[in-house]
Amino acid sequence: MIHEIKLRKEYADAVLNGDKCFEIRENDRGYQKGDRVRFIVVDKYNFQIGHYLTVNEVEYEITYVLSGWGLKEGWVAFGIKRINEVTE
Repeated sequence: MIHEIKLRKEYADAVLNGDKCFEIRENDRGYQKGDRVRFIVVDKYNFQIGHYLTVNEVEYEITYVLSGWGLKEGWVAFGIKRINEVTE
């Protein structure tokens, strides 16, 4: 499954360069290991920012999903690994 999820602009560069290799999200999509993620970079008002096309063109694989262990019920932390440029 491919999840397209919003990413605030202050985290976009860290995700793109590999410094931020995890996400903490409400598990409203049933995230699972092996799923793929594409990010849509947004500002604080949730408007898409077009000049962050590089992170928008990269696909990530979910490598690990953690629930419980101090996370609020219904939330998960998952690891991500860059896998390729989106060619669509």
